[in-house]
Amino acid sequence: MVDNRYATALVIGSVLSLLATVYLSVAMGTQYWFQYSSPPTEPVNQSQMTEFKNSECEEKIYSKAMFDLNGTLGLWWRCIQPDSSSDVLPPDNESRAQPSECTHPTGCQEPKMETSCVSFTLSQQFETKYQLSEKEDLLRTYLWRFQFLLPLVSLALVFLSGLVGVCACLCRSFTPTLGVGVLHFLAGLCSLGTICCFRVGVDLLEKTYPLPKGVEGSMGWSLYLALISFPLQMMAAALFLWAAKSHRKNYTPMVVYRVA
Repeated sequence: MVDNRYATALVIGSVLSLLATVYLSVAMGTQYWFQYSSPPTEPVNQSQMTEFKNSECEEKIYSKAMFDLNGTLGLWWRCIQPDSSSDVLPPDNESRAQPSECTHPTGCQEPKMETSCVSFTLSQQFETKYQLSEKEDLLRTYLWRFQFLLPLVSLALVFLSGLVGVCACLCRSFTPTLGVGVLHFLAGLCSLGTICCFRVGVDLLEKTYPLPKGVEGSMGWSLYLALISFPLQMMAAALFLWAAKSHRKNYTPMVVYRVA
């Protein structure tokens, strides 16, 4: 028979774990970990857009495009948001109609921003990073690899803890709850490691390829979702560990009393 306090702790811990998993999964699948705000620029030529959309595009090329065109960066995605009214110069050297000045009494509609995204290939996730001097940058290389692998490990640990919890329910045993708490604690550390690796990696990227004048970078909502998942996993781990430890302390004297 499980005490109501322990049952409540298990339920709350399970809800927190579910929320953390959802937040981290959404963060992994979206590209708004870091975003750049760029001032108005000249029209983008066709070759620059083609190079950015190439899945095997070099880091230097797509980084410059993100800096110049309101780009966003995620764990698996890179995106740009060029002005749809002047995003690409027409091919074949055709003449481009110059936009006329706004004379409408109610004002003119602002140009729309069309998002163009490209996913990182698996080889790009593990490729070697280089400095401007063409020297290997091992720190950035391993930070990039860890920021890709750690969230997958975190979700795998949570999934494994769920299997352990199901087995505990089927066996009607409270002992595996300790293992569930430890797995959630490790998953929280992996989530925190993902955030740290990504943030440090972005800072090193901006040192390697300095931002153009007027460009500002800021953290996006995807990064905040991942940041929220960390304390949720830690709170879930604390509840599971507390329930397992307290139940064991109270259960052992009861068994001794019954045996006596």
